[in-house]
This record gives sequence, C-alpha cells and structure tokens, in this order.
Amino acid sequence: MSKHASNDGSDTYSDASFWQKVKQFAKQAGREVIENALCLYYAAQRPDTPKWAKTIIFGALAYFIAPIDAIPDLTPLVGFTDDLGALAAALTMVSLYVDDHVKSQAAEKTAAWFD
Repeated sequence: MSKHASNDGSDTYSDASFWQKVKQFAKQAGREVIENALCLYYAAQRPDTPKWAKTIIFGALAYFIAPIDAIPDLTPLVGFTDDLGALAAALTMVSLYVDDHVKSQAAEKTAAWFD
C-alpha cells in the first residue's frame, strides 16, 4: 500500500515517504519518536482499525513525513518535538487499536535501528 485513498484522510500520506523519513532520521529523531510513529503505522495496518482511527493515524504520519513543520527537523535537540507531540496525541486518540501485537512489532523494528 503505497498511497491510500483520500476517503480515509490519508491523501497526503504514503508508505514510501514514511519509511524513507524513518530510515533517514531515526537516530536524529530518537527512539521515542520512531517507536510512536511505528505504533501508529502498525495500528493502521490492522484490518479492525476503523476508518476514523486511520484518518487520525494517517494525519499524524503525514505531519511526521511532511517536509515543512512547525519546528524544522534539522534543528538540533528540538527539531522533532512537534512530531513527538502530534504522534503522542494521535496515539492517545487511537489507543484502543494499539494492542500488544502492534507494540511488539514497533518495539522490534525500533530495536533493530537503535540496539
């Protein structure tokens, strides 16, 4: 799934852009930002995650991969603060769909980049 239909609010999100941003900025963004982004990504892959939740998830992930954000990602130490806030807010709203399996998938992928 490289580009999602706009009826779920994901018209500015693509898997390719997501993975490119994660791979390029994982170390700079930090473990917490990446793990939150991956939790959302894997929650969106669940077939039982409803459309409203996917809309929130894809909105947060689109913000994460956007080339322009409130605080430029290249700013040392604070560049991903706004991304973390957006991802954390989305996680709170869709927490019912971030189950143990989603958390373990995100933790495994994060560990592969950070450990």
